[in-house]
Amino acid sequence: MSERIRLIGWSVAAVVLAALSVPWFLWGTDTVAVGLPVWVWWHVGWLCLTAVAFWVFTRTAWGLGVEGVGGDG
Repeated sequence: MSERIRLIGWSVAAVVLAALSVPWFLWGTDTVAVGLPVWVWWHVGWLCLTAVAFWVFTRTAWGLGVEGVGGDG
């Protein structure tokens, strides 16, 4: 896969994770699940998803878009 496509893919993933960080649709909801508000569980899930995404990024794409192609200039 080309570096440009991977860079675009990881950029889209970052924007999606940032957009999901604030659960706008849960504002004003008083629903409780397992003793905690649903928005707390949303953040727990979001943090787990973000941790997995960052782990995959560090293993597969660390330096993407930062390191130059063809060695040091």
